Amino acid sequence: MTKDNHNGKIVNNQSSMNSYIKSICDIMRRDKTKGALQYIPELTWMMFLRILDEKEQVEELKCQAVEEPFNPSLKEPYRWRDWGHPNGKKRNELQDGNFGDFLNFVNNDLIPHLKSFQNNPNTNVKQKIISQIFRNLQKTQLASERNLLDVLDKVHHLTSENIDDTHQFPLSQIYEGLLLKMGEKNNDGGQFFTPREIIRAMIQTIKPKITKNGKLTTFYDPCCGTGGFLAETYVYLEKQKLTATEIGYLKHDAFWGVDDSNDAFSICLSNLFLHDIDFPHIGLKNNLSGRITYVDLFDGAPLQFDYILTNPPFGGKEGDDAKANFVYKTGNTQILFIQHIIDHLKDGGTCAMVIDEGVLFRTNEKAFVQTKKKLLEECNLWCIVSLPHNVFINAGAGSKTNLLFFTKGKPTEKIWYYDLSGIKVLKKSPFTLDKFDDFFKRLSSDNKEDKVSERSWYVDIGKIKKNNYDIKAVNPNIKEKEIPKPEELIKIIEDAQIKINEGLQKLKEIN
Repeated sequence: MTKDNHNGKIVNNQSSMNSYIKSICDIMRRDKTKGALQYIPELTWMMFLRILDEKEQVEELKCQAVEEPFNPSLKEPYRWRDWGHPNGKKRNELQDGNFGDFLNFVNNDLIPHLKSFQNNPNTNVKQKIISQIFRNLQKTQLASERNLLDVLDKVHHLTSENIDDTHQFPLSQIYEGLLLKMGEKNNDGGQFFTPREIIRAMIQTIKPKITKNGKLTTFYDPCCGTGGFLAETYVYLEKQKLTATEIGYLKHDAFWGVDDSNDAFSICLSNLFLHDIDFPHIGLKNNLSGRITYVDLFDGAPLQFDYILTNPPFGGKEGDDAKANFVYKTGNTQILFIQHIIDHLKDGGTCAMVIDEGVLFRTNEKAFVQTKKKLLEECNLWCIVSLPHNVFINAGAGSKTNLLFFTKGKPTEKIWYYDLSGIKVLKKSPFTLDKFDDFFKRLSSDNKEDKVSERSWYVDIGKIKKNNYDIKAVNPNIKEKEIPKPEELIKIIEDAQIKINEGLQKLKEIN
C-alpha cells in the first residue's frame, strides 16, 4: 500500500509548483506519456476529480450543519476518496486483489461511468461538466499500474491544504508552467496559452465591474482556449466587496465562452470549475463558421455582452462557410473575430483583446480596411499598447502583438498609444506585469499632459483615415537610425582593418 508521506506546505511559489509538477511528469515519462500535450489532459482529469471531491465534502458538511439534503455528483466507489486516496476503500480492495485490477477499474469502470452522464437526461450541471471533461478520454495514458498509482499519490498531495494560501487553485498554477511547455517544440501552445501577466494587465486596464447601471454584467471570450481570461477575471472580481447575490452570480451566470478545440474545451471546463466557477457556460463550436460540436452548457447565452476579453488565434484561415457569416469577407481569422466581437458587444460594453500587429497596418485587402473602419466608427478605440517582440516566445509563437481596448457606442476621435516594444523579452526573462507600471500611472491620470511622453502619444482620427486605416503604433519620439551610404561603410571597414593590422604587427614584434 502506498502511503501519503508528504508533510507541510511544500508549494509556496510558481517555481516550487513547476518543480513538483515536473516530478509527476518524470513518472509519466517512464510510461507512454511523453510530452506536455499528453501531460496536461492526464493531469487535468486527475486534478479535477481530486478537487471536486474536496469541494463536495465541504458542501456536504455545510448542508449537514443546516440540516439540508446533499446530492453529490459522484457516489461510492467513484469519488476520489474511494479510489484515488492512498487509503481509499476501493483502492485497498483493488490493490489487495490481483495485479492489474486497479488499472482495469480505472479504464473499464471509472472512466466509462464518468462519460455516461452525457447520455443521461436527468444529470445535474456538475455531472454535465464531468461528462464533457471525459468526452474524449478512452483510458488513462499510463499503461503501468505502478506508475499510475505513483502519479495519483502525488496528485492527492497537490491540494489546497498543501498550497500556500496566497496562491490560486493548483490547476491554474499547473497551467502556468505546463502550457508554456506546449510551445517549446512548436506544439502550437500559443493557441492555448496567453501569458498570465498580459491577461492581468488587460484586466487591470479595463477594470471590470460586477454591476453596471444597476445591472449584473456578463463576461465573454469567443475563443476561450483553456479559460485564462475568464479565470483571471473571476480572480480579479472576487477580491472586491461583493454581496452574497453577486458572489452567487459570479459562480453561476457571469462567464461565457466558446472554443473549437476538443483538448482546450476539457481543460477550460476543469480550469474554470476549479477556480470556483461552478457553472462555466462554455461551448464547443467554431464561432466563425457556426459549426457546433457541443453547446448544452452554452445554452441561453446573451446575444451581447458587457465585457469581452480575448486573444484570437494568430494566422488562422477560415473557409467559405465562415466568410458567408460576415459582412466583410476574408479568410483571416482575426479580422472575422473583430467583426464578431463588435457585433456581440453591448452598447457601452468594453473589449480588451490581443491582436497580431499585421492586422493593424495591412491596408492591401479590402476586408481589413472595412473592418477597421467599422471598429473606429462603431466603437471608441481608446488605447493601443504595442507589446515587445517575443511576448509569446514561451508559448511557441514569435508574433509581434498589440493590445486593443475599445468601448462600443461612440466613434473614435483619437487613439492613445503606449509603446512597450523596446523591452527585451527572452525565454528566461519573460514579460512581467511591472513593465506596465508607467502605463497604468498615465492611464489613470485625468491630466491630458500626463498621457504624452517618450513612450505615449495621441493620433487623431483624421490622420488615421488619411492613412487608409493603418493603425499601427509608430512612436514619433523614436528617430530611425540612418543607414550609412556604401562609401561610408567601406571607409569604416578599411579603418577597422588598419587598426587590426597594427595590432597584429605589435604582437609579432613582441615575439
